[in-house]
Amino acid sequence: MNEIYVIGHKSPDTDSVCSAIVYAGIKGYIPARLGEINKETAYALDFFKTPAPQILENAEEKKIVCVDHNEATQMADGWDKAEIVEIIDHHKINFDYASPIYFHSEPVGCTATIIAKQHRGEVKANPSWAGLLLSAILSDTVVFKSPTTTEEDKAIAAELAAVAGIEDVIAFGVALKTKNADIDGRSIQEIIVSDFKDFDFHGKKIGIGQIEVVESAGIESKADEIIAGLQSLKQNGYEAVFFMVTDIMKAGTRLFFAGDEGIVEKAFGVKPENNSVYLPGVMSRKKQIVPELEKAFA
Repeated sequence: MNEIYVIGHKSPDTDSVCSAIVYAGIKGYIPARLGEINKETAYALDFFKTPAPQILENAEEKKIVCVDHNEATQMADGWDKAEIVEIIDHHKINFDYASPIYFHSEPVGCTATIIAKQHRGEVKANPSWAGLLLSAILSDTVVFKSPTTTEEDKAIAAELAAVAGIEDVIAFGVALKTKNADIDGRSIQEIIVSDFKDFDFHGKKIGIGQIEVVESAGIESKADEIIAGLQSLKQNGYEAVFFMVTDIMKAGTRLFFAGDEGIVEKAFGVKPENNSVYLPGVMSRKKQIVPELEKAFA
């Protein structure tokens, strides 16, 4: 049990994968992931010539570092029988553990921002690491359009871009985000769960997925399929399931759901029609969707 694995959350995104790779490299640990990588993350890994980390099926009896998450519902299977060494995260804290551990949390837009700031020297000496962390920041902040974005994210991203050789950060970010917006050849169920997180809201199991697109008309035209997919997914013990279609260019989200529409109206002050509501200005699951739904389910 001497090996230490660095892992992100289930349904891994670019931050959870890239932060795990870089932090593991800095510390001499083993990077791992809890599922298949999405098209956006694959683009970043390919661009910076970095192999995907291994899949960790179960964390039982292993030493682990958790990055980009701290909620039990998002952790690796067997985490409660593992030894958690450390957590680095930027989400709200919802964590209970029997032993004291190193827990680093900051209200920034991305875990990669924290890692880059903590380990500037190591990252500046490795352009690939800088590129991966830059990709994570651009992903999580939706190319700096998300309300979770801080001035620190922007400053760190500029430093990383210089090291990685990325001259036009915005163009690179848009190219990155466009990859995950490509829905060709993907089933609706695959799209819904490609960036999907479970939450415990006052004892109720809630699921929230998200896709960020540069033009929402294509995916919104599949509304009936999306709702049917959510209703099917809801049968797996969920009180309610939500799916955000976030339009990067319009800076708004169409929120589809399967569950009590009264909860949606209570949370967002908008009466749903056909199992969806449009939320202008809403970009962030972490800051604008999760807190409001959690209060509504109280």
